[in-house]
Amino acid sequence: MTRRRALAFSALLGAGSAWPLQAAAQVLPPPDAEDGSSFRVLAFHDIRDDVRADFEAGVDGTAINESTLVDFFAWLVQHRYNVVSLQQVIAARTGGAPLPPRAVLLSFDDGYRSTYTRVFPLLRQHGFSAVLALVSSWMEVPSGARVPYGSHMLPREQFLSWDQAAEMARSGLVELASHSHALHEGIQGNPQGNLLAAATTLRFDPASQRYEDVDTHVRRVEADLRRSRELIEARTGARVRAIAWPYGAYHSAAVAAAARAGMPVTLTLDDGPNTPAQPLSAIRRALPSYLLSAPEFQWLLRQSAQGQPRPINRIMHVDLDYVYDPDPAQQELNLSLLIERVAAVAPRAVFLQAFADPDGDGVAEALYFPNRHLPVRADLFSRAAWQIYTRAGARVYAWMPVMSFRLPEGHPLAARVVQAQDPSLARGRYQRLSPFDEEVRTLIGDIYEDLGRHARFQGLLFHDDAFLGEDEDTSPAALQTYARWQLPADVARIRSEPALMQHWTAAKTRHLTEFTHMLAQRTRAWQPVLETARNYYARTVMEPQSQAWFAQDYAAALDAYDYVALMAMPYMEEAADAKQWLAQLAQRVAATPGGAQRTLFELQARDWRSNRPLADAELAEQWELLLRHGMRHLGYYPDDFHNNQPSQALLQRMLSVRSELARPQVWARDPAARGAQ
Repeated sequence: MTRRRALAFSALLGAGSAWPLQAAAQVLPPPDAEDGSSFRVLAFHDIRDDVRADFEAGVDGTAINESTLVDFFAWLVQHRYNVVSLQQVIAARTGGAPLPPRAVLLSFDDGYRSTYTRVFPLLRQHGFSAVLALVSSWMEVPSGARVPYGSHMLPREQFLSWDQAAEMARSGLVELASHSHALHEGIQGNPQGNLLAAATTLRFDPASQRYEDVDTHVRRVEADLRRSRELIEARTGARVRAIAWPYGAYHSAAVAAAARAGMPVTLTLDDGPNTPAQPLSAIRRALPSYLLSAPEFQWLLRQSAQGQPRPINRIMHVDLDYVYDPDPAQQELNLSLLIERVAAVAPRAVFLQAFADPDGDGVAEALYFPNRHLPVRADLFSRAAWQIYTRAGARVYAWMPVMSFRLPEGHPLAARVVQAQDPSLARGRYQRLSPFDEEVRTLIGDIYEDLGRHARFQGLLFHDDAFLGEDEDTSPAALQTYARWQLPADVARIRSEPALMQHWTAAKTRHLTEFTHMLAQRTRAWQPVLETARNYYARTVMEPQSQAWFAQDYAAALDAYDYVALMAMPYMEEAADAKQWLAQLAQRVAATPGGAQRTLFELQARDWRSNRPLADAELAEQWELLLRHGMRHLGYYPDDFHNNQPSQALLQRMLSVRSELARPQVWARDPAARGAQ
């Protein structure tokens, strides 16, 4: 079963924040429940005239025209939306008066002077409230000097004075919040010099070739937030209790630091509604685009949380082993070639290998990011993921093993592997660490947490190593677990009794799913908004009895992950007729509730029996067959960008999402990203 394994705004928002080109042709999601607690938030920035030219020049992608804001405020009134204050939101969540129906909170980031000259008069006209988030270090810049806005130096006069901010706060219509003191910048986040959001990045020091440790990072963030709150309160007399994260970048440690600094309310740039289940420590906000007219703002007020409903996903599955080269100059050339190809194809996402597997056996011998337990082949994943996202505009899923890690010789846990009742039957299976061993589970969780600390990405793809055969696992830790499951610690007996076998298979299946959820949770401590996908074998769809062979349940997986990445690989499965096999697979998926909506078909671009790439014509036929059967999510593995296999022309035709989404110019919106390409 083995295969060859060879800052800023929109860069931190995700491609999921893009808007349909033809919004009128789309079906609006249903309105939010009128439960007295749910609300929506919009995140505005500068309000100007004729912003299109600046956006297209890459100067600013967040401003909107004043005429659009005027029309939108009128539209809110006409359609009976209720603009609420942050105090009303807090009161509704703490036993006070419920929020009115269609509650909307307005927020304005960065402290542009236009919030005083253009927005404040509109707020007074309509009696609307708003939250205004200030970058306190910019406010301290003297008149006539310039403000360091990302890679630009802007005139101080483009921003509010302290007196103007204080006047708006005294009006009772505006609540002042922090936008940090000096975290609205990019700091070096990897050896190659990429600038990432300062609030969430472990700073890399080129002189020492070392990363900032976690404690130092958290102290730096907390000190910045304390200074910002204290300055705003001292200069304006207003109480500050909220932070709007610069670039929408945050993680759990930063949220805790904000609470300690006196700001328990934080505003993100995550998509979706703020339902009662969404804490005020991570309020979701939609980011308006200059492209939208006032009526189209209803999309912002109806958008679903990330992954609901699942957007059409078209992916390229890429081996970072193909990019790696011991010569740094050649490695950069390889990466540039990949980025140019991804940008030209315009998929929604790239499944990007984060582990090193030079011998192609599917087991991670080293990793492409700093970590506590395995060798680092090269500190490359962060660089590649950031470049793909900011330069090519594609989301990045970190492709990671679940269990197949080869620990260094002599490591105390190296021998705690999955064991089979009959070792001779285990030939050809991945070497896997036992998921029943608590120390192993902690170690693998450490690896995933280290991945989240050291890179910025938008999803996780769990490798196809997350399986347990019908005679696995017989390791001591596994046998102890079976006793807790009220099963005998005797795999031979379990296998001999159908009722025990069924119980054992179902329990192992749940155990693997819960393990991947734990790994995702460890990662989310540093990457709070992540989509998840898991590679599944096609036999779990074609042959229901195969759950015992893999401890994989296809129907259950559809509810457990954003996508089931089905390995739709007929030649790997020794299918006599590839097209007939794929048609049957698509029919089985379509017959499974939620199957077509949540299954991503990964075709094989190489026939590993002959080690030859599939012809474009054959791949095109297979994709077209799947589309005819109503399958929405498509991809392939592997991508050989060195040899243009599959061809770029085919990929543009079959996988590009340009015709479906208005793809954001992430590099243009992110001042931090522009600093180091």
